[in-house]
Amino acid sequence: MKHNIYLYILVMAAVTYLIRVLPLTLIKKEIKNKTVRSFLFYVPYVTLAVMTFPAILTASNSMVAAGIGFVVALILAWRRTSMFVVSLVSCAIVYILELFM
Repeated sequence: MKHNIYLYILVMAAVTYLIRVLPLTLIKKEIKNKTVRSFLFYVPYVTLAVMTFPAILTASNSMVAAGIGFVVALILAWRRTSMFVVSLVSCAIVYILELFM
């Protein structure tokens, strides 16, 4: 069975286009419902977390080291440490743990 890559690309482009255009064409008034507005406010953050979390756990050879690095990053971020320090310390922790595991 031969697959047509151009058909796949066309379907993917159409679906992506519809997902972005339909809300613009169907919703013309300002959204006043607090629940819907709250949901839409958090969508970008959730999307970023869903894309980032699996990459954190699979980026290193040891899932344990990646998990510990993730916990260290969470603790540092919770304490409002700068993003540069959080990434530097968590990467260093994972590197050191992988040396000894």
